[in-house]
Amino acid sequence: MRTLHIGLRVTDRARSLAFYEAIGYEVVGCVPETPIGHLTMLKLPGDEFVTVELVHDAEPVVRGTDVSHFVIQVESMADTLRLLAARGIEPVGPGQDSADGLKTAFVADPDGRRIELVQWPPGHADGMTAADWADSSAGKDDSDG
Repeated sequence: MRTLHIGLRVTDRARSLAFYEAIGYEVVGCVPETPIGHLTMLKLPGDEFVTVELVHDAEPVVRGTDVSHFVIQVESMADTLRLLAARGIEPVGPGQDSADGLKTAFVADPDGRRIELVQWPPGHADGMTAADWADSSAGKDDSDG
């Protein structure tokens, strides 16, 4: 099993598409008429698969608290932030730099969803693994004992 993609309801399809393309996503395809609305499938360069689906219909998007954020790995935080600034996208707060080289920053899409940008420290895996919690109990569920 694996997560395929996340579907995000958007208020303005053109504006949202412009934003996601500005941060690097590419359109893979669209399905204009479905029971849930117009679907636009996106992926990042270098990814083989769709990871984000923009869902647009006539109903206004009412943001809840059900989605905190999603995360995009970047090769260079400084280069990414420069590129985004040139496209009119600024971080929504100060970034974080940890002693081990992990760098993070947040931007927000046109509907206010936060997107965390992450630059892993040198030698880190391309995603989070159990090794990220090897020296802590943070990965344990309270019901584990």
